[in-house]
Amino acid sequence: MAFAARTLLLNLRSTFRNAGSFARVKLTQNSRTSFVKRGQIITQIPKVTLLCWGAVNATTYVVRCQEAALSPHAAERKSLAKVQVHKVVFFIRLTLRALVLLLKFGPLLLLSPLTLVSSRFTSLWLDALLWVTETSGPTFIKLGQWACTRRDIFSQEFCERFSRLHIKVRPHSWAHTKQCLRRAFGEGWRNILVFESKEPVGSGCVAQVYRGWAKADKVEDPAFQTLVEEMERKDLLEAWEIPGFRRVASTLQWLWGRGEESNEERSYTDGQHEETSLDKERLIPVAIKVIHPGVRRQVEMDLLLMKTGSWLLHCLPALRWLSLYEVVEEFEKLMTKQIDLRFEASNMERFRVNFRDVDFVKFPAPLRPFVTRTILVETFEESEPISTYLSSDIPQQVKQRIARMGVDTLLKMVFIDNFVHGDLHPGNILVQTRGAPPGSSDSTVGSQGKTTLTDLWDTVVVSVRPEPFPLQLVLLDAGIIAQLSDRDLANFKAVFTAVVLRQGERVAELILHHARANECKDEPQFKKEMAQLVDHAVSNTLSLEKIQVADLLSQVFGLLMKHKVKLESNFASIVFAIMVLEGLGRSLDPNLDILDLAKPLLLKNCASLL
Repeated sequence: MAFAARTLLLNLRSTFRNAGSFARVKLTQNSRTSFVKRGQIITQIPKVTLLCWGAVNATTYVVRCQEAALSPHAAERKSLAKVQVHKVVFFIRLTLRALVLLLKFGPLLLLSPLTLVSSRFTSLWLDALLWVTETSGPTFIKLGQWACTRRDIFSQEFCERFSRLHIKVRPHSWAHTKQCLRRAFGEGWRNILVFESKEPVGSGCVAQVYRGWAKADKVEDPAFQTLVEEMERKDLLEAWEIPGFRRVASTLQWLWGRGEESNEERSYTDGQHEETSLDKERLIPVAIKVIHPGVRRQVEMDLLLMKTGSWLLHCLPALRWLSLYEVVEEFEKLMTKQIDLRFEASNMERFRVNFRDVDFVKFPAPLRPFVTRTILVETFEESEPISTYLSSDIPQQVKQRIARMGVDTLLKMVFIDNFVHGDLHPGNILVQTRGAPPGSSDSTVGSQGKTTLTDLWDTVVVSVRPEPFPLQLVLLDAGIIAQLSDRDLANFKAVFTAVVLRQGERVAELILHHARANECKDEPQFKKEMAQLVDHAVSNTLSLEKIQVADLLSQVFGLLMKHKVKLESNFASIVFAIMVLEGLGRSLDPNLDILDLAKPLLLKNCASLL
């Protein structure tokens, strides 16, 4: 190849010499001969150009061949050097992160023995620990939120303090959001998604959420198209509904007024660009969740440091029964799914399938073409937080209905589906209203049903269909779920059945038999105290109406800590979910009885469970 390139260069040089000789000849000959020679020079230009192009290509090819001959070794050396640099950088970052965490948590660790001196110092120490956790990044915030659900490991005061660890994090920049959208979906994302604002509507420790719209005609997800058709069908039916055969005149008047308004709008928008109207674009409201920058790297470093710390603490005899290394491994699985939004989308789809026949529970629908590791696009559900309904202005019957819906939802998750939402705090539970506001005079019409007029060419068909349920629970953030094995689920049902039947010692036996770690030194005493606890809870009434399950389970967890009995992680998560929802339900309806509502599910197979 080198010889061929050299030959081309020699030919190129001779061509230039010939061209120069023609130029010298033209100066000595007459004008006509000079003109002919100029033509000959011009004919040489394409040849010169071709030779130049060939020489450049040949030279480039030779260089590439030489690089190819050396590339395996050079590429390997370059790759090894790059790996070594990454390792060094990661080690430096890990060391700096460890120093920062040591400076934050070290003083608290040294002062921890003083918590045994007074309860006041314990409270101050927990406040300091809570503040340090809030400022230590998403991994430690999630660890604190998860730790408060493990009441079989941590004290009641610790769990109550850390249950408030739901904070807003400073949002990341709009530039990072655009970069994530571009990497995930390319430049074409602007043709499908429209953002309401560059400012997010909410920001957590892992991700932040924007409100926007998706263009229905640009999304190819069949589930999304079905949703659009349902919305259009709903609008069509609502235009012909006459509640209780009343308001015929008002309905026709409304239809007539709507027709006039549409004509006015049509005449107003005829001269405008087609894309300036949101209605013509058929936009569907969506929520866009975007992971914060650098979260994955920071979580990896923090989990590595947590494993190291748990291994060191495992060497202390007093803490060995906690199996802290296994606890960190469980948390690692949970955290890994938290920073991958594909898991949340999959969980949402599973919940939607489980509750497809339940009209009072709703989950956002993920738009599958727009689900990646760092971005999740789902339908936006216009709702209000459930805490809004704790106000005294809300009618009591509405509060009771919401509380009952929440309990029925949880019981279905636990005892029927075995697929439980693991983060059911009030911020993730919304209430959506349809039709008349709850408690108003119009809302009572729903029990009578609705009459629908359907125009079939020259025939009007009158049909009566049930009124859509006026209230719906909307459950968000399904990144954490709890699911039991068949054996653990049977044990879980057996424990609650034993509580219903007031068999305290049987409860203790089941817990001991299925405990993850059991260092109970006095099992008879543990059974005796458990029996006393259950008997005391039901001793003041012939029924279970006055039992507060949250208080009962809290005392059970205290007993487990006292005797060093550790539950399986998902078991504890489900118990905590029951405690949280039962407490929230009691705030809405003080007479709520979750065990009474669970009786049909528990006693159905009572013989096989016990």
